[in-house]
Amino acid sequence: MTTILQISDTHFGTEVPAVVDALEHHVREHPADLLILSGDITQRARRSQFEAARAAMQRLQQGGIGEMLVIPGNHDIPLYDVLSRLFSPYGNYRRCFGDDLEPTYETDQMLVMGLNTTHPRRHKDGKVTARQVETVAERLARTDPAKVRIVVAHQPFGAMVTSDLRNLQTGAEPALKCWADAGLDLVMGGHIHLPYVLPLSGQYPDLSREIWMVQSGTALSSRLRGTSPNSFNRLRLVAGDAKHVQVERWDFQGDGFLLAARFQLDWPA
Repeated sequence: MTTILQISDTHFGTEVPAVVDALEHHVREHPADLLILSGDITQRARRSQFEAARAAMQRLQQGGIGEMLVIPGNHDIPLYDVLSRLFSPYGNYRRCFGDDLEPTYETDQMLVMGLNTTHPRRHKDGKVTARQVETVAERLARTDPAKVRIVVAHQPFGAMVTSDLRNLQTGAEPALKCWADAGLDLVMGGHIHLPYVLPLSGQYPDLSREIWMVQSGTALSSRLRGTSPNSFNRLRLVAGDAKHVQVERWDFQGDGFLLAARFQLDWPA
């Protein structure tokens, strides 16, 4: 069994130290094979904020994380530093997390593809480009269908509440239709600080197969949405002829993270 820890919207610069400590304690108690950080790593893309984020991720790796897959969010592009936004929008990100803005991670049980859906000319909206759709579809086509196949992008592909429809990726529907035909299983993201698990066929009834969406809340930041506490997701993957993914949501309560919900995702053989 493979274990993934998904965190998002850490917004370093607004992180809550007690929550950071609690996440590090959780990882020491419950290691994971892969950590996915699905964007908005920092609050204002400042060098000091990225350095704090990198140090925290290194502590998590030392505590029990095997590998990491990190993508940028809209907050990881400078907002007020206009020159940096124009000429080096991902400069501080690259300094701390490397040049690859669309990393891929693959094992015998899973394929995880990161997408950069941000752009310095957009304030916060996400967009899936035709090139990205084609690249993902081609990679899916040459991947063993027994693997759990995942796309990670910062902004969501489906909405749980009507007010979040404005936050969906531009180009979400044609991308999902193409990727469903190619065998995609999961899309993961953050951005809206609201955690949920959603079968996307309810919003996109023309999908040729079910794609599940797993959204993470804000893991560490004080920028909470409504009554949703800090949270993260833990996924347990079983690959093979009949794939199964168990998703656990862990919420910060009191002085630590506690298991708050569990979902079972299945695909027919």
